[in-house]
Amino acid sequence: MFRDITIGQFYPVTSIINKLDPRVKLCGVVVYIAAVFIINNIFGLLFIIAALAVLIYLSKVPLKHIMKGLRFVWFLVIIAIFFNLFFSDGDIIWRWWIFHMSRQGILRAAFFAVRLVCVIVGSSMLTYTTTPTNLTAGLEKVMQPLNKIHFPGHEIAMMMSIALRFIPILSEEINKIIKAQLARGADFDSGGIIVKAKGMIPIMIPLFISAFRRASDLATAMESRCYSGGEGRTKMYPLRYHKRDTVGYIVLLLFLLASIGLRILMQQFVTIGRI
Repeated sequence: MFRDITIGQFYPVTSIINKLDPRVKLCGVVVYIAAVFIINNIFGLLFIIAALAVLIYLSKVPLKHIMKGLRFVWFLVIIAIFFNLFFSDGDIIWRWWIFHMSRQGILRAAFFAVRLVCVIVGSSMLTYTTTPTNLTAGLEKVMQPLNKIHFPGHEIAMMMSIALRFIPILSEEINKIIKAQLARGADFDSGGIIVKAKGMIPIMIPLFISAFRRASDLATAMESRCYSGGEGRTKMYPLRYHKRDTVGYIVLLLFLLASIGLRILMQQFVTIGRI
């Protein structure tokens, strides 16, 4: 069941999005998330969904592969829907005990759920279309100006890259532990929530032990290769901007301006309607 974890993993495919400089894609994630939260109306949300659909099409990452990664974040969406649906003020249409449902709450819950899914999918496109090596180089380059204030940009980029590389390794490790426990007669499907939670203990303890062992082996390997941080290190393939990256920045600027414009335009329509 944990084998379907795809968030944080690179999908090997040749596309125009993959060829972009990682700095452009990092900037794109920031602009995209900002645009999602700038938008506060249905037309703007449709614009965000359309832009995300174009991005997925250009990246050539299969939609089925992307949807697999959402299986493990649906509980966040459900929690967001629950609180917006039963605890929002407005025109009450149903009430029981401390829970109540309003027309505004229904719209707010649907809007927030779609917005959350858009944020998760849009952010995941960064790791789907960027190798961990390029992502590390891009993060380090973006944080390079902070070196003047002794900010450890290289070390942070390296930690993030290692964390992303560990996702598929730990996923495979979980599957091995589950198969080993099932061979010993463990039952993870029967019982209530509490019983299932207790059943996870024989999985999590070996997983943590294995993770710490791998981290120790990795630290030993890095020390044996005289790794001492980013100071004085050079790149075999340094990042360089191309024409497509300039076009990417222009598209991001137009996308952000369009999002701001849609918000302002809809606010004006609402104001005129009230008058």
